[in-house]
Amino acid sequence: MPALLLSSLASCSSSSSASSSSSTSLFVSSLQRTTCGGKAGWEYATKEYWRLESAAAAVAAATAKIRVTAATAPSDGVRWWEKGGSPNLADIHSTQQFIDALSNAGEKLVVVDFFATWCGSCRALYPKLCKLAEENPDVEFLKVNFDENKPMCKSLNIKFLPYFHFYRGAEGCLEGFSCSLAKLQKLKDAIAQHNTARCSLGPPLGASNIDFSKPASSSKSDQPANATR
Repeated sequence: MPALLLSSLASCSSSSSASSSSSTSLFVSSLQRTTCGGKAGWEYATKEYWRLESAAAAVAAATAKIRVTAATAPSDGVRWWEKGGSPNLADIHSTQQFIDALSNAGEKLVVVDFFATWCGSCRALYPKLCKLAEENPDVEFLKVNFDENKPMCKSLNIKFLPYFHFYRGAEGCLEGFSCSLAKLQKLKDAIAQHNTARCSLGPPLGASNIDFSKPASSSKSDQPANATR
């Protein structure tokens, strides 16, 4: 019986995958080194088999992770949110930079895109945002990375991504809404609506209605509650 079992195992070993074949062969080898048919031999060989199977599975998982990372890495070395060379498309890295950008825009319409690098909807919409910036050179577009500016985003009550704010001079914040690629037309319509000619009624007050000193929301998570699909 032991000889027949070893023969069957060896046969299975030759027809299985590389990792399973290696594990099965070593299992057979371990069994051959022990007392044939003995209980101790079976227990030892069985433990060795499952140990090797676990090791093979871990290697396979690590290899798959490396392949996924390689496949998603940018071929040109530029990350997706860093692309787009329009002069009216700028990154915001601090609250003060945000306030200065709104103030310096004067009476220009300012479109603020709140995004996160891990947000799939943000990534899908971003190429369209770059195109909108090119098509509307008289509009200022600001990109606010949620993870870099969490206190400010919480003060602005940003709970969904991607999220857009529209500012214009003395009128302050005109509108805000969540937008995905499927709702691109809504973003285009808002730009057309708020970018009409108008006379100034006072100095730029784009950020005057924002209280950045108030405590952040007591949310259980530092991430937005949801991401727009």
